[in-house]
Amino acid sequence: MNILYIGDIMGAPGRETVSELLSQLRTDYKIDLVIAQAENVSHGVGMTPQHMTELRNYGVDIFTGGNHTYKKDGLHDFLKDDNQPVVGPANLPITPGKGFKYFTTPYGDVLVISILGTIFPLKELEETSNPLQKIDEILEQEKTRKKVATVVNFHADWSSEKVVFGQYLDGRVSAVIGDHWHVPTADARVLPNGTAHISDVGMTGALNSCLGVRTDLIIERWRDGVRNKNNLEEKRPWQLNAVVVETNNQTGLAKSITHIHKELL
Repeated sequence: MNILYIGDIMGAPGRETVSELLSQLRTDYKIDLVIAQAENVSHGVGMTPQHMTELRNYGVDIFTGGNHTYKKDGLHDFLKDDNQPVVGPANLPITPGKGFKYFTTPYGDVLVISILGTIFPLKELEETSNPLQKIDEILEQEKTRKKVATVVNFHADWSSEKVVFGQYLDGRVSAVIGDHWHVPTADARVLPNGTAHISDVGMTGALNSCLGVRTDLIIERWRDGVRNKNNLEEKRPWQLNAVVVETNNQTGLAKSITHIHKELL
């Protein structure tokens, strides 16, 4: 099967980019399942149920999470409900839900897991548990459940963590997709034992920005010490970054991974 993973959707520009491009991407790449990183969907922080419904209508099937996922209270019941297509980080206890869910496709069930790295500017109550131990726990717990693919989202800061996490899971899952940087890396590949990996898939939102935020605000804060908010850049051009992972339905491992970058002028 062909799985499309869309990088961090940043606010209204990101949602509009998905609305304009996703249908054609599904056709061009014969996509069977669409997963999107959703921790920045609503004004850059978290995702509301309304915006989740909006993106579902555009063709997104499943949503992964990051350190902002729990910050929209309205999403909490969705995170706890196994029938709702959204997960938060499994190793951030403050986030409701288990951090993994199964999603039914015509080929069989797909397991989707979200995990946070250990290096974050976390706030009070945001302490994470060990990501390697947590992923081992989940995979051991779910080893008897039949599945055609397992996709792990690793939302992390350090490149060293992202590279090691992919190699740690090589041959045990279909794909390990890194995000959080919002800047795509040039290391998409299938690892030696059959797991597709990329350190960071990139973001979906304003291209001429600081990771989706207005650059002028960041410069004022950095150069002049101005205390301001992270208002999102809304001017075009917009960008979409994603990867397509082709998996083997018998082995559950990856056959290929391809990075996609599209721009809207």
